[in-house]
Amino acid sequence: MSQPIRFFYRGEVQTISDVPPTQTILQHVREHHHCTGTKEGCAEGDCGACTVVIGELKGDRTVELKSVNSCIQFVPTLDGKALFTVEDVKQADGELHPVQQALVECHGSQCGFCTPGFVMSLWGLYLKQEGKSCAPQRKEIDDTLSGNLCRCTGYRPIIDAAQRMLELPKVQFDREALAASLESIQRKDMLTYTFDGQSFHVPTTLDQLLAIRAEKPSATILSGSTDVGLWVTKQMRHLGDIIYINQVAELQTLAEKDGQLEIGAAVTLNDAYAALARHYPQELSELWQRFASLPIRNAGTLGGNVANGSPIGDSAPWLIALGAQIVLRGKDGQRSMPLEAFYLDYQKKDLRPEEIVEAVRVPLPQADRRFRTYKLAKRFDQDISAVCAAFCITLDGSMVREARIAFGGMAATSRRAPRAEAALNGREWNEAALEEAVAALAQDYTPLSDMRASSDYRMKAAQNLLRRFWFETRTDAPLSAGAVNAFACA
Repeated sequence: MSQPIRFFYRGEVQTISDVPPTQTILQHVREHHHCTGTKEGCAEGDCGACTVVIGELKGDRTVELKSVNSCIQFVPTLDGKALFTVEDVKQADGELHPVQQALVECHGSQCGFCTPGFVMSLWGLYLKQEGKSCAPQRKEIDDTLSGNLCRCTGYRPIIDAAQRMLELPKVQFDREALAASLESIQRKDMLTYTFDGQSFHVPTTLDQLLAIRAEKPSATILSGSTDVGLWVTKQMRHLGDIIYINQVAELQTLAEKDGQLEIGAAVTLNDAYAALARHYPQELSELWQRFASLPIRNAGTLGGNVANGSPIGDSAPWLIALGAQIVLRGKDGQRSMPLEAFYLDYQKKDLRPEEIVEAVRVPLPQADRRFRTYKLAKRFDQDISAVCAAFCITLDGSMVREARIAFGGMAATSRRAPRAEAALNGREWNEAALEEAVAALAQDYTPLSDMRASSDYRMKAAQNLLRRFWFETRTDAPLSAGAVNAFACA
C-alpha cells in the first residue's frame, strides 16, 4: 500500500501522493508550487543555479541544514525533512535577508540567472555562522561557493557580499520551531511510496533494508543521488523500483576500532572527509576541498562513491593505497575484502545481487607510514581528475617494508601498480629505487586519451607525482609539500 510523502515547505507540511518517484525537487518546486526562483542550468549538479537548502531532524533533536543540488535529488528523498528555496529567504516583514541585502550593496548580481543559487549557498553559510564569534575565512567562502558558477564572471563582488552579509544586523533562524514541525512528520517504520507501478522504499533499519533488497534484488540502490540522478536527467533511464538507504541508522555510523575508522555507507562525503582529515590533515584536506562541490559532498556518500566504481572517482585511489576494506552485507551475512579486490573490471564489481555496501574501513595513521594523495585537473574546484594518485609506504628506518601505489584515471578501474611497488619493496627509499619504480609505471598502466588528458600526459604526470612523493617523504632530507611546490614553480 502506497504512503504519501510528507515534508515541510513554504511554512507548512506538504503531502504528496501523485508524482513519479524520480521527479526531481527542482521540477516539483517549479511545476507544482510555481516557485520559479530556483533555476535549471545543467541538470547534473554542476552549475548551482538549482541550489536549495534541506533541513533534517537529527537524533538529538537538532536540525541539520545543508545546501544540495535540487536538479538531481528526487522528491521522495524529502520525506520527513524541510525544504527551503530562494522564496523562503526574505524576512517575515518582507525585508531582504542580510544575504540578499549584501548582494545588492556589493553589486553581486549581473544577468541574475545564477543569483538564486548563490543566495541559497550563502544562506547556508550564514546559518552555519550562528553563534560563532568570528567571520568565515576566505577559504570557507570559496568552498561554500565552489558549486555555483557565474557565467558573467562576477565572483569578486559575490565574495564581497559573503563578507558583508555578516556585518549587517543579524537575523536569527528559528530552529526550535522547525524542529517541532519536523517531529510531527517523522516515521517509525519504512516508507513505501508507489506511483504508476514504480515503488520507492525508504527503510529505517538494516534488517528492513536487507529484507527489501532480498525481495527486490534488481531494484536500484539510491544514496546521495549525485550519480543516479544523472541516469534520469541525462540518460532518461527508467530506474524501476528504488531503495533509498540514507535513513538506515546503522549505515550512518562513524566509529574508531582496532586502528581503523569505520564509515557507514550512508555517511555523507563531507562528514566522511571531515572525520578522515582530522587523522590525515596534511594528506587529505586539499582533496576534501577539491572533491566536487559542497552541495555534492553534502548529498553524496563515501559508500556510494566506492560502490559506483568509477575509474575517475577520487576516493578509491587513496583508500586502496591505505589498504581500506569494503564491508558488504546480504541475506547470508557480512563479508569484507580489500577495496581493490572489489573492482573486477570497468563497471564490474564483486557484489552479489542481494548485497549492499555496508561500510568502508580505513586504516588510521601509523608512525612508520608515509602517505600522500594528489589530484590533477584543469580547474582547482569542482573538476574531474585527469589523474588522481595515492602513495603509501611503510618504512623500517630508511628501508621500504611495503609500498602501495594506486591511481585513478589510468585504467578501467582505480587500481594498484604492482611492478612499481615491487621495485620499491625491500629497497632503500632513495633516488635509485625511485627511478626504477618510475620506469615500472609504464608497464603497470596503458592510459587512454580523452577530453581531459592524453595518454602521454597521464603517464608523465603519474611518474612525476611519484617523484614528488619521494621529494616530500625522502628519509635523508625530506621536503615539505610547500617547499616542493615552490621548487616546481621556480
